[in-house]
Amino acid sequence: MTYAALTGWGKCLPPAVLTNADLSSFLPTDDEWIVSRTGMKERRITHVSGLEMSYVAAERALACAGMKADELDLILYGSCSFDEQVPNSASGLQARLGALNAAAMDLNTACTSFLYGMSTATAFIKSGAARKVLVIGVEHISKFMDWQNRNVAVLFGDGAAACVFEAADYEVGVIAQKLQCFADARQTLRVRGMGAIYANLGVPSGDTRWDFEGQGIFIKAVTGMGDASLDVMVQAGVTIDEVEVIVPHQANLRILEAVAKRVGAPMAKVFLTIHKYGNMSAATAPVALVEALEAGRIKPHSLVLIPAFGAGLTMSAHLVRWGARITPITTTDIDLPPCDKTALQLVQDLMAQKEPHIRSEAALASVRFIKQC
Repeated sequence: MTYAALTGWGKCLPPAVLTNADLSSFLPTDDEWIVSRTGMKERRITHVSGLEMSYVAAERALACAGMKADELDLILYGSCSFDEQVPNSASGLQARLGALNAAAMDLNTACTSFLYGMSTATAFIKSGAARKVLVIGVEHISKFMDWQNRNVAVLFGDGAAACVFEAADYEVGVIAQKLQCFADARQTLRVRGMGAIYANLGVPSGDTRWDFEGQGIFIKAVTGMGDASLDVMVQAGVTIDEVEVIVPHQANLRILEAVAKRVGAPMAKVFLTIHKYGNMSAATAPVALVEALEAGRIKPHSLVLIPAFGAGLTMSAHLVRWGARITPITTTDIDLPPCDKTALQLVQDLMAQKEPHIRSEAALASVRFIKQC
């Protein structure tokens, strides 16, 4: 039987750090309010495109796997903040890498995009349709953020991570998985202003209004992630005691604490990055996975549980059997270009770009339309 081994991993985090103190300079909030409700202290704001971040992460993952880009059969680009819709972002990454032999596909299930990509990669490899697959989780959320909305502006950040999957003849990689969507609750997390129904209304790209029903999201996230995690352990015939580490999507510390309790795990078993990066949507889980490896939390042949949820409301849980190797075969010096601005300056630039447009009558009318949809 063919399995899909995870053989390469790499992350890319922009250098500009947006702190809670920075947010309090233009929002009615403070460090205590944010930390007590979310567990977040800072997040990253990118000075480059999502494609640029994904390129750096991908090159690092390929180096880690000891692989050349032209060996890839498929590139899966998971995101909900694509640089452009047509052509797709995966093809842009393919061209940048020089992965001439690969197919290229975008995938959007919001925060679970990387995990759905992991399932897709595993399915392609098990079916024989591909042998080497690159999966990306990347977000440029800051471009689409409603920076006047305290409920969401404090939560999200930018970043990217990538993993390489290869065909293997022993039980490794995803050994159990659960994918689900609570579509009846899709309205609890909605970004108005992104999509065709908002086109040609006079609103500049990136001018959004966010619906975010915190309590409804909390309940669905805890039950969805918790029950999916229990389900995959039953599928694999293992207990939580046999799981080495839990590497969840990191949207809110309270959610993670409730999920850990639901599956019977101590918080010491949960790997956390939420205090450093906030919620990077599709990039969150893969960045945490890379950092769990770097921190020595993942051991050779250990079991790793990865639960997640995202807008939709999509849910997932994956139980991964790690391989023998937990260190890179090689590394690369490829990196982002330097950033000459602070994160706060980058955010201020984003807000300034939107302000002149909002004053126009056409824009005002379209904003009213967005709020009514």
